[in-house]
Amino acid sequence: MEKLIIIIIGLLLFILLNNFLIKKKILLNYSGSAHQKFAGLTTVPLTGGILIFFSILYFYYIEVESIIYFFSILFLLGLATDLKIIASPKIRFLIQAILLFVIVYLLDLRISSTRIYIIDVLISNILISYIFSTFCLLILINGSNFIDGLNGLLVGYYLLISLIFIKLNFFNFLDIEVNDLLFFSLVLFILFLFNLSKKSFMGDTGAYILGFFYGYLLIKIYSEYQIFSPFFVILLLWYPCFENLFSIIRKFQLKKSPIKPDNNHLHQLIYFYLKKKYKVNNLFANNYGSLIILLYNLIIFGIGIQNISNTQHQIILLILNLFVYCAVYFKLFAYKYKLKV
Repeated sequence: MEKLIIIIIGLLLFILLNNFLIKKKILLNYSGSAHQKFAGLTTVPLTGGILIFFSILYFYYIEVESIIYFFSILFLLGLATDLKIIASPKIRFLIQAILLFVIVYLLDLRISSTRIYIIDVLISNILISYIFSTFCLLILINGSNFIDGLNGLLVGYYLLISLIFIKLNFFNFLDIEVNDLLFFSLVLFILFLFNLSKKSFMGDTGAYILGFFYGYLLIKIYSEYQIFSPFFVILLLWYPCFENLFSIIRKFQLKKSPIKPDNNHLHQLIYFYLKKKYKVNNLFANNYGSLIILLYNLIIFGIGIQNISNTQHQIILLILNLFVYCAVYFKLFAYKYKLKV
């Protein structure tokens, strides 16, 4: 009961903060990059990450106590990006890389086995193992930032992963109580509703915090217990990671900078297709595009948890995901530019 009261008080303060920022025109989404406002120019505060940060500190303090300083620096980095204090993508990426490497090194947060022989041989070297873990976290947090383009997509995706944690009793392998995990999931669900109704957006802060935190938890559980296939971890995090990797390859092919934002991510193409094909308004195309992606991942996760230790099972699902992603992407990309010709 006490924690529920804390959540209610926190949400009231969150609403007051949103209203204050809108009134003062601070930390609003229209001040963001072009890819953040492709679906509209409404003044929505980028405060979702702030609520998530303090919720994690409250519900998971014991779990994050050893990394609280680094976690706070990552939060401030995201906040500085949302406020345009750090505008350069190169500087932002460099700070991310250094910070994540220090965290991985000090916590010895290494991925011990991938069940891919060549990679396992390479990461048997401690330095390469640290670099590999850093690379994975970099891909994840930036991929999380990439998918934060439709209402509810980012927070909804990590809400699904939280539900997987509850379903598989992962709290038994972490220093957290099941009620804390349930309450945190409730916070994510409330933010999901705020996001869908355009009352609050996640921003870079939310993407960095969620991507890092869940990546950290999954690496920690797998490294210490190895109760599931490493490909199950990849399955849970496949969408933001592949969105990032695919975007990098796509931009290299088009001879564009991989760190320069554009409007050709999968979720943006789905939004464009729904809006043009069915003549619906921005909010409808935005929300339903997000829900379509989340529903697909819910089905995939539901199949994946049936046999989390079976690597072959997880690889088949991953291959299916890549095939579906690419098939849908190229079809919608062709549709978009056919209309623009």
